[in-house]
Amino acid sequence: MNRPSHELVFRGLDGGNSLAFLAALGTLRTLTLAWSEDEIALSWSREAGSFRPRLHMRRQVDAEMLVNTLHAELRSMAGHPALGFADNLNVTPSRFREYAISAVNAANADSDKRGGRTWADFAAAFACEATTNTSNKESTVQDTALRTMSGAGHQNFLKFMRDLIAATEPLHLHHALFEDWRYEDEGRGLNMRWDPADDRRYALRWSDPSSDPSRTVRGANRLAIEAIPMLTSIPVGSRLETTGIANRGRDGVFWIWPIWSAPLSKDAVESLLAFGGLQDDGFARLSRVSMGIEAIYRSQRIRIGKFRNFTPAEQV
Repeated sequence: MNRPSHELVFRGLDGGNSLAFLAALGTLRTLTLAWSEDEIALSWSREAGSFRPRLHMRRQVDAEMLVNTLHAELRSMAGHPALGFADNLNVTPSRFREYAISAVNAANADSDKRGGRTWADFAAAFACEATTNTSNKESTVQDTALRTMSGAGHQNFLKFMRDLIAATEPLHLHHALFEDWRYEDEGRGLNMRWDPADDRRYALRWSDPSSDPSRTVRGANRLAIEAIPMLTSIPVGSRLETTGIANRGRDGVFWIWPIWSAPLSKDAVESLLAFGGLQDDGFARLSRVSMGIEAIYRSQRIRIGKFRNFTPAEQV
C-alpha cells in the first residue's frame, strides 16, 4: 500500500485546546471510517504560533470535498443505538449491561452500519457495569471522566450529542477546521462543555452570565463526539479510569494528551494515548523526543456547581 502523499492542515484547531484536540481525533476517526480503503494519518506541526493537526491521505482533496465527506459520515450516526439508550449515563448497572451486550452482539454480527464496532466502541468508552456509584439511592454505573453533565439544569450528555448530530451542517465543520474560532453558534443544548471557554462563572465576569447568549463552535463539538470511542474507560480495582485522565486524589483530576510529529493512523494514535508514561511528571524529555512527542498538555477537570469543565491547558 502506498504511503499517504497528500496533506491538509486544519488551521482552526489548536492542539493546546481540549475541545480542538478532541475534534482532531474525531476527524481522524471519521475519515478512517469513511475512507476505509485508504491510509489516513494525523500529525501536528507549528502553524501560526500553535500546534495544528495535519491530515495525511493518499487521495488529493480540497477543504470542500473533505467537509462534505465528513458531514455525510457524521450524519450516519443519526438514530444510532450507541447514543439512544438514555439521555445521560447515570443509569443502573443492569441497564448498562443490557446496552453493552447488545453492542457486542451487533459487533459480532457485523450489523453496525458504521463498520461493526461503532456501538461497542462507544459502550467501552462510556461506562462499565462492574464499577458502580453506591452513594446514590439507586446504584448507578461509574462513567467516563469526560462526562461533563448528567441532567441538572436540563443539560443532558447523550441528548446533547443526538441534538448536535441533527443540527450540525457542513458550514459548521468548515468553520471549526479551517477558520479562527469566532464562537458564533448557538450553544444552549448544543455544547458538550469540553472547551475551557465554557467555564462562564459569575466570579469571573462583570455581570451574571446565566442570562447571556451561549455561544460555541458547533462543528468542533460535533467532531469531538467522534473521538470518545478512542478514549476507552476500564475498571482499575473498584474505580473506572478513562484513557488520558489521571485521578490524583486531593490534587484533582487531570486530562493529559500528547502532540506528535510523525503521521500516525487511528490505531497508532489510540496506542499513544494509552501510553502510561504520559501521566508521569518525570517522563524524560529525551524519551519524549525519541517517541516523536513534540509537547504534552495538561488540563484540570473542575466542578462548577452541578457541571464539569476543563481549565485552559498548560504545557508540561
